[in-house]
Amino acid sequence: MYSIIVVPPEYGGPGEQIRLAPGEQLDFGRSTGAPGPHLTIAHEGVSRAAGRISAHDTFWILSNLSHSQTYVVENPEGAGEHIKVAPGRLNAPVPFEFARVVLPAGGELLSFEVWAPRHDYLDTRATDQESPGGATTAPAFALDRSKRYFAVLTALCEPRLRGAPHAQLPTVEQLAERLRPIWPTTNRAAVQWNIDYLAVKLRLKPAPDTAESGPRLNGKKESLVSLALRFDLVREDDLVLLTRPREAVR
Repeated sequence: MYSIIVVPPEYGGPGEQIRLAPGEQLDFGRSTGAPGPHLTIAHEGVSRAAGRISAHDTFWILSNLSHSQTYVVENPEGAGEHIKVAPGRLNAPVPFEFARVVLPAGGELLSFEVWAPRHDYLDTRATDQESPGGATTAPAFALDRSKRYFAVLTALCEPRLRGAPHAQLPTVEQLAERLRPIWPTTNRAAVQWNIDYLAVKLRLKPAPDTAESGPRLNGKKESLVSLALRFDLVREDDLVLLTRPREAVR
């Protein structure tokens, strides 16, 4: 059974996908005469033997066979997350379920995608049964999706959740305007209060009643969005909250 799917640069449909089972490899580059599976990237700026993808059970590794070009592997679903694979680096593990491999070629940036859709999970039911009556593990981030602060956080993350990982974050005024259909009485002060509350709730800054107030938090919105997207506190599915009936957000 395959575990990795490679999507060529000029993707014309599922029939052009290259599927790899665990243990299989796929070379890519400008050359078309390589034996075995091969992804041809017909550009004079790409090495004949540019790299190799190796499939494992639930992930894949990338070898950069170029002598001079660094490759970048991006997470299209993340907030600008990426890894760099230096020239000559072998067997670099890629941690993204959906990945875009970017190759510098002359004055262009060429790319193709690699998907790792297979997931293996621990059966937590067995773990729970082994310790009945034990203390419940405290959640790392206790967020109530029905509260206004979560709507503010969702609206703050919205541009980057919609596929623009480097999008400029909305201003407080823009957030208030975005939230008004579900929160008619909102205003700039109310939105800013919720942003300040989130910074304390997510432990980005101390609570105001603590003995040590700590340094001023610059880039508060950026820090909130970065934390929320890194730990999946807000997901694309949560964007539906921004279109809920007015009475749903309180």
